[in-house]
Amino acid sequence: MSGVRIGIIGGTGLYEMEGLKKAEAVTVQTPFGSPSDKYLVGELDGVKVAFLPRHGSGHRIAPHELNFRANIYGFKKMGVELIISVSAVGSMKEEIEPLHMVLPDQFFDRTRKRIDTFFEKGIVAHVSFSQPICSQLRSTLYKKIKELNFPVHNGGTYVCIEGPQFSTKAESRIYRSWKIDVIGMTNLQEAKLAREAEICYATIALATDYDCWREEEDNMSIEMIIDNLNKNTENVKKAIRSVIPEVIKMERNCPCSCSLENAIITQADILPAKAKEDLDIIIGKYIKKCPICGGAVKRARAPYLMGRVVGGIQLL
Repeated sequence: MSGVRIGIIGGTGLYEMEGLKKAEAVTVQTPFGSPSDKYLVGELDGVKVAFLPRHGSGHRIAPHELNFRANIYGFKKMGVELIISVSAVGSMKEEIEPLHMVLPDQFFDRTRKRIDTFFEKGIVAHVSFSQPICSQLRSTLYKKIKELNFPVHNGGTYVCIEGPQFSTKAESRIYRSWKIDVIGMTNLQEAKLAREAEICYATIALATDYDCWREEEDNMSIEMIIDNLNKNTENVKKAIRSVIPEVIKMERNCPCSCSLENAIITQADILPAKAKEDLDIIIGKYIKKCPICGGAVKRARAPYLMGRVVGGIQLL
C-alpha cells in the first residue's frame, strides 16, 4: 500500500472514521510484531488517509500493552508523512474544561515499562526531541479547529503516565504544581517513534474530566469520562475532516522530515545486517553502499564524523 500521506490514530471513543470512502482494511507486517489492528485505508473528501484504532477494535489493548513500534512502523511502511493522533485526557487546569480540545506542544514522561525507540541491538541514534510535536502540523490543526468554533487550547504539556490505573490524588496535585496541562497514557511513545521515523506528529487531546485533583471530581467514574468523550468525538471527527484538505497541502519545511540526518551514531560498516534490513524504510536513505568498495557508508552530513569523503559520502 502506497500513496497514503496522512495517518490518523483514533483513541478511546474514536474507533472508526465516518465519511471514509473506498475503504479497505489493510494488514501490515512489521519486524516489531503486529500493529493494534488492521489499518483502514480510504478517502476523506478525496484525500487518501490511513486510520488505526490505537486500542484495537472493541478497545481490547491496554495502554501499557500497546505495540507502539509496530503502529508507527506500519504507517511509515505505507508512506505516511503526517500523523494526527486523537487521545482522551484529564485536565489539570481549571480553564481546560471537560469537552475542550488541547493541542499539546510538550510532554513529560512518567511511564516505566515501554519500548519507545527503533534503535537498539547494535544501532544507536539520538534524535532531537526538545520540540516533540510538529509545530507546523499543530498550527494547521489549531487554525481549522478555531474556525469551527470548538473550544481549543493551543499548546500545553501532556504528562504521560503508565496506567492503566488513573492517578492518586497526591500524584495529581504534584502534576498540578509542575504546571502540567493534561494527563494521558499513550501519546509520548507515539511522538518519540514518529520523530525517529521522520513523520510529523501532532495530538488532539480531548479533555474528559479534571483528573482527581479537583474536590468535585472525587467521585469521578469511567462512565462519566466515556460520556464526555462520546460528546467530544463528534466534534473531533468534524475537525479532522475540516483539516485534512489543509494538511495534504503542507510542504514539510519542519525539522521532523530530516530528524535522523545527523542522529545515527553507530559506525556504518559495523551495523548489524538485521538492523539495516528491519530499519531500511527509516534509515535507508542515510545508509548507502560505497560505489568503490561496496561497503556500508553514511552520507557526509555531520562535521564531527571523521573520515574520507568520496562522491559526497563518507567512508567510515
